Amino acid sequence: MTAPPANLITTFPEVVVKDVKISLRSRFFTKFLKWTLKPMMAWFVKGDKKSRLGKAHIFIARSQCKNTAGLTQHFRIVNGVPGPTVGDFLDTSGRVILWLHGGGFIIPASNPAHLRMLALLCKGLGASGFLPDYRLGPYNQFPHSLDDCERAYMGLLEAGYDPRKIMVGGDSAGGNLTLGMLQRIRKAGAPMPACAALVSPVTEMGRIHMPQSRSYAPHRDPLIPIGSMGNLDDLYTHDWDASDPELSPIYADYSGMPPMHYVVGDTEVLRDDSVFCAQRAQDAGVPVQLDVWPVLPHAFPLFAALFPEARIARDDMMGFARQHLA
Repeated sequence: MTAPPANLITTFPEVVVKDVKISLRSRFFTKFLKWTLKPMMAWFVKGDKKSRLGKAHIFIARSQCKNTAGLTQHFRIVNGVPGPTVGDFLDTSGRVILWLHGGGFIIPASNPAHLRMLALLCKGLGASGFLPDYRLGPYNQFPHSLDDCERAYMGLLEAGYDPRKIMVGGDSAGGNLTLGMLQRIRKAGAPMPACAALVSPVTEMGRIHMPQSRSYAPHRDPLIPIGSMGNLDDLYTHDWDASDPELSPIYADYSGMPPMHYVVGDTEVLRDDSVFCAQRAQDAGVPVQLDVWPVLPHAFPLFAALFPEARIARDDMMGFARQHLA
Protein backbone atom coordinates (compact mmCIF):
# COMPACT_ATOMS: atom_id res chain seq x y z
CA MET A 1 0.00 0.00 0.00
CA THR A 2 1.27 3.45 -0.88
CA ALA A 3 2.37 5.42 2.15
CA PRO A 4 0.14 8.41 2.95
CA PRO A 5 1.43 11.93 2.35
CA ALA A 6 2.59 14.14 5.17
CA ASN A 7 0.14 13.84 8.02
CA LEU A 8 -2.11 16.87 8.24
CA ILE A 9 -2.58 16.22 11.93
CA THR A 10 0.91 17.49 12.65
CA THR A 11 -0.19 21.01 11.62
CA PHE A 12 -2.85 21.18 14.30
CA PRO A 13 -1.40 22.50 17.56
CA GLU A 14 -4.08 21.20 19.96
CA VAL A 15 -4.35 17.64 18.67
CA VAL A 16 -4.32 14.80 21.19
CA VAL A 17 -3.00 11.65 19.53
CA LYS A 18 -4.25 9.05 21.98
CA ASP A 19 -1.36 6.97 23.28
CA VAL A 20 -3.54 3.97 24.12
CA LYS A 21 -2.71 0.30 23.71
CA ILE A 22 -5.58 -1.10 21.67
CA SER A 23 -6.75 -4.46 23.00
CA LEU A 24 -6.67 -7.66 20.95
CA ARG A 25 -10.45 -7.80 21.32
CA SER A 26 -10.82 -4.38 19.71
CA ARG A 27 -8.38 -5.25 16.93
CA PHE A 28 -10.39 -8.41 16.18
CA PHE A 29 -13.73 -6.60 16.05
CA THR A 30 -12.22 -3.85 13.90
CA LYS A 31 -11.25 -6.50 11.36
CA PHE A 32 -14.64 -8.18 11.75
CA LEU A 33 -16.47 -4.95 10.89
CA LYS A 34 -14.26 -4.53 7.83
CA TRP A 35 -15.21 -8.00 6.59
CA THR A 36 -18.95 -7.74 7.37
CA LEU A 37 -20.45 -4.31 8.02
CA LYS A 38 -18.42 -2.37 5.47
CA PRO A 39 -19.66 -4.39 2.43
CA MET A 40 -23.18 -4.31 3.90
CA MET A 41 -23.09 -0.51 4.03
CA ALA A 42 -21.96 -0.39 0.40
CA TRP A 43 -24.83 -2.72 -0.53
CA PHE A 44 -27.42 -0.47 1.11
CA VAL A 45 -26.76 2.42 -1.28
CA LYS A 46 -26.79 0.38 -4.48
CA GLY A 47 -29.53 -1.12 -6.59
CA ASP A 48 -33.17 -0.74 -5.59
CA LYS A 49 -32.37 1.88 -3.00
CA LYS A 50 -35.79 2.77 -1.63
CA SER A 51 -36.90 -0.82 -1.26
CA ARG A 52 -33.70 -1.87 0.51
CA LEU A 53 -33.58 1.18 2.71
CA GLY A 54 -37.24 0.91 3.64
CA LYS A 55 -36.67 -2.62 4.89
CA ALA A 56 -33.52 -1.46 6.71
CA HIS A 57 -35.43 1.36 8.42
CA ILE A 58 -38.02 -1.04 9.79
CA PHE A 59 -35.42 -3.59 10.87
CA ILE A 60 -33.23 -1.05 12.68
CA ALA A 61 -36.15 0.77 14.30
CA ARG A 62 -37.27 -2.55 15.76
CA SER A 63 -34.15 -2.78 17.93
CA GLN A 64 -34.49 -1.77 21.57
CA CYS A 65 -32.12 -0.22 24.08
CA LYS A 66 -32.38 -2.58 27.03
CA ASN A 67 -29.99 -0.63 29.25
CA THR A 68 -30.34 3.13 29.63
CA ALA A 69 -28.02 3.32 32.64
CA GLY A 70 -30.96 3.40 35.03
CA LEU A 71 -32.53 6.45 33.36
CA THR A 72 -36.17 6.50 32.32
CA GLN A 73 -36.93 6.32 28.61
CA HIS A 74 -39.88 7.91 26.82
CA PHE A 75 -40.95 8.74 23.27
CA ARG A 76 -41.77 12.42 22.86
CA ILE A 77 -42.39 15.07 20.24
CA VAL A 78 -40.29 18.19 20.77
CA ASN A 79 -41.33 21.19 18.68
CA GLY A 80 -42.76 18.86 16.05
CA VAL A 81 -39.78 16.50 16.00
CA PRO A 82 -40.30 12.97 17.37
CA GLY A 83 -37.73 10.85 19.16
CA PRO A 84 -36.78 9.08 22.39
CA THR A 85 -35.71 10.91 25.53
CA VAL A 86 -33.79 9.64 28.54
CA GLY A 87 -33.76 11.00 32.07
CA ASP A 88 -36.10 13.56 33.64
CA PHE A 89 -36.64 15.45 30.41
CA LEU A 90 -39.54 17.51 31.79
CA ASP A 91 -37.28 19.06 34.44
CA THR A 92 -35.93 21.90 32.30
CA SER A 93 -33.84 23.36 35.13
CA GLY A 94 -31.07 20.81 34.58
CA ARG A 95 -28.60 19.90 31.89
CA VAL A 96 -29.69 18.34 28.61
CA ILE A 97 -27.90 16.68 25.70
CA LEU A 98 -29.22 16.91 22.15
CA TRP A 99 -27.58 14.08 20.18
CA LEU A 100 -27.92 13.79 16.39
CA HIS A 101 -27.43 10.21 15.24
CA GLY A 102 -25.38 9.07 12.27
CA GLY A 103 -26.30 6.65 9.52
CA GLY A 104 -25.28 8.33 6.28
CA PHE A 105 -28.42 10.53 6.33
CA ILE A 106 -30.38 7.46 5.19
CA ILE A 107 -30.41 5.05 8.16
CA PRO A 108 -32.29 5.67 11.44
CA ALA A 109 -30.76 5.60 14.90
CA SER A 110 -29.75 2.27 16.37
CA ASN A 111 -31.19 2.31 19.87
CA PRO A 112 -28.65 -0.19 21.31
CA ALA A 113 -25.86 2.06 20.04
CA HIS A 114 -27.04 5.67 19.85
CA LEU A 115 -29.56 5.72 22.67
CA ARG A 116 -27.26 3.65 24.88
CA MET A 117 -24.36 6.10 24.41
CA LEU A 118 -26.64 9.08 24.96
CA ALA A 119 -27.90 7.51 28.20
CA LEU A 120 -24.36 6.90 29.42
CA LEU A 121 -23.37 10.50 28.67
CA CYS A 122 -26.50 11.76 30.46
CA LYS A 123 -25.82 9.54 33.45
CA GLY A 124 -22.25 10.79 33.75
CA LEU A 125 -23.18 14.45 33.34
CA GLY A 126 -26.36 14.42 35.40
CA ALA A 127 -28.39 15.38 32.34
CA SER A 128 -31.44 14.35 30.37
CA GLY A 129 -31.21 13.70 26.66
CA PHE A 130 -33.11 13.83 23.36
CA LEU A 131 -32.34 11.78 20.24
CA PRO A 132 -34.33 13.38 17.39
CA ASP A 133 -35.72 11.03 14.74
CA TYR A 134 -35.03 13.50 11.95
CA ARG A 135 -36.31 12.85 8.43
CA LEU A 136 -34.13 10.60 6.26
CA GLY A 137 -33.25 10.18 2.61
CA PRO A 138 -34.23 9.05 0.09
CA TYR A 139 -37.78 9.81 1.22
CA ASN A 140 -36.75 13.28 2.41
CA GLN A 141 -33.75 15.13 1.05
CA PHE A 142 -31.62 18.01 2.27
CA PRO A 143 -32.44 20.35 3.99
CA HIS A 144 -35.37 18.54 5.70
CA SER A 145 -33.18 16.66 8.17
CA LEU A 146 -31.34 19.83 9.14
CA ASP A 147 -34.66 21.64 9.51
CA ASP A 148 -35.73 18.99 12.03
CA CYS A 149 -32.51 19.29 14.01
CA GLU A 150 -32.81 23.07 14.19
CA ARG A 151 -36.43 22.73 15.37
CA ALA A 152 -35.36 20.23 18.03
CA TYR A 153 -32.81 22.66 19.47
CA MET A 154 -35.25 25.57 19.36
CA GLY A 155 -37.75 23.31 21.09
CA LEU A 156 -35.34 22.88 23.99
CA LEU A 157 -35.05 26.65 24.34
CA GLU A 158 -38.82 27.11 24.11
CA ALA A 159 -39.31 24.44 26.78
CA GLY A 160 -37.18 26.52 29.13
CA TYR A 161 -33.75 24.89 29.02
CA ASP A 162 -30.85 27.23 29.74
CA PRO A 163 -28.53 27.22 26.69
CA ARG A 164 -25.57 27.29 29.11
CA LYS A 165 -26.71 23.83 30.21
CA ILE A 166 -27.21 22.39 26.71
CA MET A 167 -24.65 20.09 25.10
CA VAL A 168 -25.14 19.22 21.43
CA GLY A 169 -23.37 16.50 19.52
CA GLY A 170 -23.51 13.98 16.76
CA ASP A 171 -21.69 11.11 15.11
CA SER A 172 -20.88 10.78 11.39
CA ALA A 173 -23.84 12.27 9.48
CA GLY A 174 -25.09 13.53 12.84
CA GLY A 175 -21.83 15.42 13.26
CA ASN A 176 -22.48 17.06 9.89
CA LEU A 177 -25.98 18.02 11.04
CA THR A 178 -24.62 19.34 14.33
CA LEU A 179 -22.28 21.74 12.51
CA GLY A 180 -25.08 22.75 10.15
CA MET A 181 -27.44 23.28 13.08
CA LEU A 182 -24.94 25.54 14.84
CA GLN A 183 -24.83 27.73 11.73
CA ARG A 184 -28.63 27.89 11.74
CA ILE A 185 -28.66 28.85 15.44
CA ARG A 186 -26.20 31.67 14.82
CA LYS A 187 -28.16 32.87 11.77
CA ALA A 188 -31.37 32.96 13.82
CA GLY A 189 -29.67 35.00 16.55
CA ALA A 190 -30.53 32.34 19.13
CA PRO A 191 -28.20 31.57 22.04
CA MET A 192 -25.56 28.95 21.37
CA PRO A 193 -25.30 25.75 23.42
CA ALA A 194 -22.53 25.41 25.96
CA CYS A 195 -20.45 23.00 23.88
CA ALA A 196 -20.50 20.51 21.01
CA ALA A 197 -19.14 16.97 20.62
CA LEU A 198 -18.31 15.78 17.09
CA VAL A 199 -17.61 12.07 16.58
CA SER A 200 -16.19 11.29 13.12
CA PRO A 201 -18.29 13.94 11.35
CA VAL A 202 -18.57 13.97 7.55
CA THR A 203 -17.97 17.58 6.57
CA GLU A 204 -17.46 17.59 2.77
CA MET A 205 -20.38 16.41 0.62
CA GLY A 206 -19.27 17.64 -2.80
CA ARG A 207 -16.03 15.69 -3.28
CA ILE A 208 -15.53 11.98 -2.66
CA HIS A 209 -11.73 12.29 -2.92
CA MET A 210 -11.16 15.19 -0.52
CA PRO A 211 -10.02 15.95 2.17
CA GLN A 212 -6.82 14.00 1.69
CA SER A 213 -7.37 11.09 4.06
CA ARG A 214 -10.23 9.96 1.80
CA SER A 215 -7.90 9.29 -1.10
CA TYR A 216 -5.09 7.47 0.71
CA ALA A 217 -7.01 5.61 3.42
CA PRO A 218 -9.84 3.72 1.63
CA HIS A 219 -8.34 0.30 2.32
CA ARG A 220 -7.14 1.21 5.81
CA ASP A 221 -10.62 2.29 6.89
CA PRO A 222 -12.35 -0.75 8.43
CA LEU A 223 -15.89 0.56 8.10
CA ILE A 224 -16.64 3.31 5.56
CA PRO A 225 -16.89 2.29 1.85
CA ILE A 226 -15.77 5.68 0.54
CA GLY A 227 -16.38 4.68 -3.08
CA SER A 228 -20.11 4.43 -2.35
CA MET A 229 -20.40 7.94 -0.94
CA GLY A 230 -21.23 9.31 -4.36
CA ASN A 231 -24.57 7.54 -4.14
CA LEU A 232 -25.48 9.78 -1.23
CA ASP A 233 -25.84 12.60 -3.75
CA ASP A 234 -28.92 10.91 -5.19
CA LEU A 235 -30.21 9.65 -1.86
CA TYR A 236 -29.79 12.80 0.22
CA THR A 237 -28.41 15.91 -1.45
CA HIS A 238 -29.79 15.40 -4.99
CA ASP A 239 -29.02 18.62 -6.93
CA TRP A 240 -28.37 20.87 -3.91
CA ASP A 241 -25.16 22.90 -4.15
CA ALA A 242 -22.68 20.88 -2.06
CA SER A 243 -20.56 23.97 -1.43
CA ASP A 244 -23.35 25.26 0.83
CA PRO A 245 -21.63 25.34 4.25
CA GLU A 246 -24.80 24.06 5.91
CA LEU A 247 -24.38 20.90 3.83
CA SER A 248 -20.56 20.85 3.74
CA PRO A 249 -19.53 22.51 7.02
CA ILE A 250 -15.86 22.29 6.12
CA TYR A 251 -16.55 25.62 4.37
CA ALA A 252 -18.40 27.21 7.29
CA ASP A 253 -17.49 30.35 9.18
CA TYR A 254 -16.78 29.15 12.73
CA SER A 255 -16.75 32.51 14.44
CA GLY A 256 -19.05 32.59 17.43
CA MET A 257 -19.34 28.81 17.63
CA PRO A 258 -19.31 27.04 21.03
CA PRO A 259 -16.31 25.01 22.28
CA MET A 260 -15.88 21.85 20.20
CA HIS A 261 -14.51 18.39 20.96
CA TYR A 262 -13.67 16.18 17.96
CA VAL A 263 -13.10 12.42 18.24
CA VAL A 264 -11.90 10.52 15.16
CA GLY A 265 -9.88 7.47 14.18
CA ASP A 266 -6.48 7.73 12.51
CA THR A 267 -7.35 5.07 9.91
CA GLU A 268 -10.67 6.65 8.94
CA VAL A 269 -11.25 8.03 5.47
CA LEU A 270 -13.08 10.85 7.25
CA ARG A 271 -10.21 11.67 9.58
CA ASP A 272 -9.26 14.87 7.81
CA ASP A 273 -12.90 15.98 7.73
CA SER A 274 -12.43 16.49 11.46
CA VAL A 275 -8.88 17.84 11.22
CA PHE A 276 -9.77 20.61 8.76
CA CYS A 277 -12.91 21.68 10.62
CA ALA A 278 -11.11 21.66 13.95
CA GLN A 279 -8.36 23.81 12.46
CA ARG A 280 -10.85 26.27 10.97
CA ALA A 281 -12.70 26.50 14.27
CA GLN A 282 -9.49 27.11 16.19
CA ASP A 283 -8.42 29.77 13.69
CA ALA A 284 -11.76 31.48 14.35
CA GLY A 285 -10.99 31.61 18.08
CA VAL A 286 -13.15 28.67 19.13
CA PRO A 287 -11.78 26.46 21.96
CA VAL A 288 -11.16 23.09 20.31
CA GLN A 289 -9.95 19.66 21.38
CA LEU A 290 -9.15 17.10 18.69
CA ASP A 291 -8.60 13.48 19.80
CA VAL A 292 -7.21 11.11 17.17
CA TRP A 293 -7.35 7.40 18.01
CA PRO A 294 -5.25 4.60 16.52
CA VAL A 295 -6.67 1.44 14.89
CA LEU A 296 -10.31 1.88 15.97
CA PRO A 297 -13.07 2.35 13.36
CA HIS A 298 -15.40 5.14 12.40
CA ALA A 299 -17.62 6.33 15.28
CA PHE A 300 -16.19 3.68 17.61
CA PRO A 301 -17.52 5.34 20.82
CA LEU A 302 -20.93 4.01 19.81
CA PHE A 303 -19.76 0.40 19.93
CA ALA A 304 -19.05 0.09 23.64
CA ALA A 305 -20.03 -3.58 23.58
CA LEU A 306 -17.21 -4.29 21.12
CA PHE A 307 -14.49 -1.81 22.07
CA PRO A 308 -13.54 -1.27 25.72
CA GLU A 309 -11.66 1.87 24.63
CA ALA A 310 -15.03 3.48 23.87
CA ARG A 311 -15.40 4.14 27.59
CA ILE A 312 -12.21 6.22 27.60
CA ALA A 313 -13.45 8.26 24.66
CA ARG A 314 -16.79 8.76 26.37
CA ASP A 315 -15.05 9.88 29.57
CA ASP A 316 -13.02 12.35 27.49
CA MET A 317 -16.22 13.78 26.02
CA MET A 318 -17.75 14.17 29.46
CA GLY A 319 -14.57 15.76 30.81
CA PHE A 320 -14.63 18.33 28.03
CA ALA A 321 -18.34 18.98 28.58
CA ARG A 322 -17.88 19.51 32.33
CA GLN A 323 -15.48 22.35 31.57
CA HIS A 324 -18.19 24.24 29.71
CA LEU A 325 -21.62 23.20 31.00
CA ALA A 326 -23.15 25.41 33.68
